Amino acid sequence: MQSLEADLVFFAFAVPAVVFAGVSKGGFGSGAAFASASILALIIEPGQALALMLPLLMLIDVAALRPYWRRWSSKEAAVLILGGIPGVALGAWLFSALDADAMRLMIGTLSVAFVIWQMRGHLGFSLQAGRVLPGWAGALAGGVGGFTSFVSHAGGPPVAVYLLSKKPSKTEYQATTVLVFWVLNLAKAIPYAGLGLFSIETLRLDLLLAPFALLGTWLGVRLHHSIPERLFFAVAYVLLTLTGVKLIWDGLT
Repeated sequence: MQSLEADLVFFAFAVPAVVFAGVSKGGFGSGAAFASASILALIIEPGQALALMLPLLMLIDVAALRPYWRRWSSKEAAVLILGGIPGVALGAWLFSALDADAMRLMIGTLSVAFVIWQMRGHLGFSLQAGRVLPGWAGALAGGVGGFTSFVSHAGGPPVAVYLLSKKPSKTEYQATTVLVFWVLNLAKAIPYAGLGLFSIETLRLDLLLAPFALLGTWLGVRLHHSIPERLFFAVAYVLLTLTGVKLIWDGLT
């Protein structure tokens, strides 16, 4: 791996990326948080970007747990976590051999297709459209989310697809994603360490970037509680679309 230097160029990319991750995970369901690792991958190696972001994502998870404590759907969270843990294990097993671009392309396509399906027949956003997905689909979404979360921190879209189909309140939706990814990110930490992704340099930079992660989380929680529920889900669908398009782009290029 290349040497990491905490210079002005690095922080010019890293600070906005980390704040954005905090806002996304703290207020809008984690759907776009994966983009932070993509931004960092513009200036450092992808493996280093993943390793740098994981402790920060874990810090954001912990900071977001308190404001959303016990406001999640325990049933849906359990389904997603039970599916997600094997997905994380599969990601760890195949990390060195898998074709990450093909997986990005698949998840991105499914995310955009889901939004189109939910919005079909309507002009603009319709939050009541679409079919409620069954429990087995939640386990599958959790498995895919755990897998893609391990290899690219892009577990948000599959989880969002399942949860949005259940038509939760905005806070139930947000709290459930916080709980699910708190568990999955904890599960990722040990295999990340075993694969040698962490280093003294990445952990040192994590300490420097931690205040910005907390700032972004605080902003996300404030925004979550200050905007109307219909607008919240409109933003959630937009973020899901944007992340899907970005995953498709990354997979093709």
